[in-house]
Amino acid sequence: MEFIVFMTLPGLVILLVLIAFADQLLRATGLGKRQGQISATGFEQLHATFSAGKQNELRERQSALLLKDDDEDGAPPHRSTVDLDGGRAVVRLPRPTKS
Repeated sequence: MEFIVFMTLPGLVILLVLIAFADQLLRATGLGKRQGQISATGFEQLHATFSAGKQNELRERQSALLLKDDDEDGAPPHRSTVDLDGGRAVVRLPRPTKS
């Protein structure tokens, strides 16, 4: 009987609120060792059910996780610095690897 209640929209919201409460309680007591929140994922999926914009955001986030980040694609790596006020740039080239 309880399973049927949680299959309805109000039941799903109640279940997500209970999971969020338990999640926060575990984090406050120090028993929860993981990084993310289970309840946040559930609420985002519920929001995506009713909002096309949220669905697109979740798809975009998923595709960004799958893409490879290369140093050559964007800003220079952390070994180079640019001081605009002083008019000075320091570029440190990587050491060649021995093959």
